Amino acid sequence: MPQTSGSTGRTPETHVIDFRAAEQLLAARDPQGAVKLLDPVIAAHPENTAARLLRARAFFAAAQLRPAELEFTIVLEREPDNAFAHFALARTYERQSRPEQARRHFRLAAALDPKPEFVKAARFEG
Repeated sequence: MPQTSGSTGRTPETHVIDFRAAEQLLAARDPQGAVKLLDPVIAAHPENTAARLLRARAFFAAAQLRPAELEFTIVLEREPDNAFAHFALARTYERQSRPEQARRHFRLAAALDPKPEFVKAARFEG
């Protein structure tokens, strides 16, 4: 028996379809379209960290840095060991001219996952 979310008549299956479509829109450089698809998904499933991370990436791509910062922060509250979320939050701080906060999260990302991109951004030598 399909469950609906609120008065929209949306089902969990519809939310999965919207999530996948949002991934495609973000890949096609339509971050605002992705956010529009993800808003009802997150409203129905606020605990869904994957949807929040995707929406954070879409906000970042749309240069909506404060909403991106909020979403990345929520993801990190739930998954403090998410190296990508630390890295993306650092990039968000960097674009907001907040270098000290950016450096902290670049370093956390590199410590959690020593990918070359993360280690380079962390600038441990300086």
